[in-house]
Amino acid sequence: MYKQHFSRFFSADPQRLHFAAHSHHLWPDVTRQAMLDVWDDAARLVDRKWERVFGEVVPRAQAHVARVLDLSAPAQIAFAPSTHELVIRLLSCLEERGVLRILTTDGEFLSFVRQAARLEEQAKVRVTRVPTEPFATFDARFREEASGGSFDLVYLSQVFYNSGYAVADLPGIVRSVRDPDCLVVIDGYHGWCAVPTSLRAIEDRAFYVSGGYKYAMTGEGACFMHVPAGFRLRPVNTGWFSMFGRLSAAPTARVEFPDDAFRFWGATFDPTGLYRLNAVMEWMNGLGLSVGAIHDHVRKLQERFLSGLERRPLSLLPASALVTPRDLDHQGNFLAFRLPAAGDLGRRLREAKVEVDWRNDRLRVGFGIYQDEGDVDALRERLSALSAV
Repeated sequence: MYKQHFSRFFSADPQRLHFAAHSHHLWPDVTRQAMLDVWDDAARLVDRKWERVFGEVVPRAQAHVARVLDLSAPAQIAFAPSTHELVIRLLSCLEERGVLRILTTDGEFLSFVRQAARLEEQAKVRVTRVPTEPFATFDARFREEASGGSFDLVYLSQVFYNSGYAVADLPGIVRSVRDPDCLVVIDGYHGWCAVPTSLRAIEDRAFYVSGGYKYAMTGEGACFMHVPAGFRLRPVNTGWFSMFGRLSAAPTARVEFPDDAFRFWGATFDPTGLYRLNAVMEWMNGLGLSVGAIHDHVRKLQERFLSGLERRPLSLLPASALVTPRDLDHQGNFLAFRLPAAGDLGRRLREAKVEVDWRNDRLRVGFGIYQDEGDVDALRERLSALSAV
């Protein structure tokens, strides 16, 4: 019933089956007008457009993020073009501590993995990586490591990008970190707008980073970080936006920072992503479309797809190759299959007008609100056709 709201993307290639919502979600039609609004505001306001951006666009976007995550203080949301920028800014707060001790997992996204590895090369960090598998014991194993060790930074995903496994007890893990000086960061990129999430119980302790490129249907450039209130960190990596409210004030001997999340803002960026974010959030509100409803819809499609693979097995994609537990009790909005030739199958599907993606030996199949049962059946038929070749 929601396909009609994505008509621009569907009309661009009517034969395409898009099952890569976890990688690049299709945008609803309302985002096109949002991009035109950015241009019109720039033409109308010129230099004064930043007054509108910071006076109207940003507060609306902060309120939407806070509402979806059940956060009490929208002003504790900082935006940036990428989560990487925000994480680097957060890491810069710890430079004075010397060699940093980081606790993380072996299932983090490539950006953090690469950055941590590069810092290891320079002997600037010591990293402890907890295996995500077996999933049944992950939460307990990570809690034990977090509570028993001494770390400067604890960093883990809400939903792991290479499996789709959703951590069962985020509050329990966050509370297991006993050292109040240790920063706890949740990478929520595969969780925000994909699985219902309330951070209320841990909003005073955990940082949370995510963005609109995937399940928020917003595209690039609208990433954010929730900053726990009361943290008075002083990032070394800082830009002029952190003094946006004091541009006319006299210089001070010590660099000052705002009390809220603006201390983590950077510098001039393209605000188009925030315009799109607001348009999508308001479109969802107008339809009464919640994250919970999207997740329920996706779960039904996932079940239909897996049940079809089980009823009529395909050699190219056996149901037994699913990486996560079959019950899907802790599953994000995509399924990952462990296959020796994941890339070969992904490329063959792309030639058959089916968009999925792959990472090493993982083929990822993502589901969204713009799909229905007919799309799942069509995916199964195209897979069958490839199997018959």
